[in-house]
Amino acid sequence: MLAVIEREIAHGRHHATLNALITWAPALGKSLWVNIEISLLASALGTLAGLVLGPLLLSPLRIVRVVTRGYVQVFRNAPLLVLIYFSTYVFPFEIAIGHQTLPFPDWFKVTLGLALPASANFAEIFRGAIQSIPHAQWDAARSLAFSRTQVFRWIILPQCVKRMLPPWMNLYASITMATALASLVGVHDLLDTAQVASNTVARADFTVVVYFVVLGLFFAYCYPIARLTRFIEKRYAFS
Repeated sequence: MLAVIEREIAHGRHHATLNALITWAPALGKSLWVNIEISLLASALGTLAGLVLGPLLLSPLRIVRVVTRGYVQVFRNAPLLVLIYFSTYVFPFEIAIGHQTLPFPDWFKVTLGLALPASANFAEIFRGAIQSIPHAQWDAARSLAFSRTQVFRWIILPQCVKRMLPPWMNLYASITMATALASLVGVHDLLDTAQVASNTVARADFTVVVYFVVLGLFFAYCYPIARLTRFIEKRYAFS
């Protein structure tokens, strides 16, 4: 009799946990998009900055190389959490433009905090791609009266794209996973929603389940990127 009662209690707990998870599933799914949007914008900003910084690492001017290298080394080796706190508290909460005051939201500060190391890492990726092009191609293009800018734009850059794509995708996946740190500075993202759900339901079994769901959602988003990266690496390995 006691065993039957225990089974019924356990069944009731599992049913309550499942109901709570179903209730919170839409909020969890919606908040995942916050992480995705931050990762996409941070990657875009970092890529644009990296496209400028990468060639500067190979500049014929020593002072330009030294300054750019310093930027890259600082932000490549700085802890992400430190950069997120840095961007959160250094930038103002609002910006005055003329007679108008525009808010400077926390999610955008986190985006900038993640874009800084992204730009440094992508600059290194770009530099490596440029240096992987045989120098004979530069010489051949110059012999045809191409300027340095024309050589870079029409000959070198197209070849760099396929070399940069796999490491760029790995970098994007890393940035996506790092967006979970946004909850520490008040951004209402996936992890923050899971914490709210856990505190609201206040059940240990639900807390375990909801964090497994968070882990599963990040995995479901990043794993296809990893598989696609492997596919592209194999495809371009023979090109």
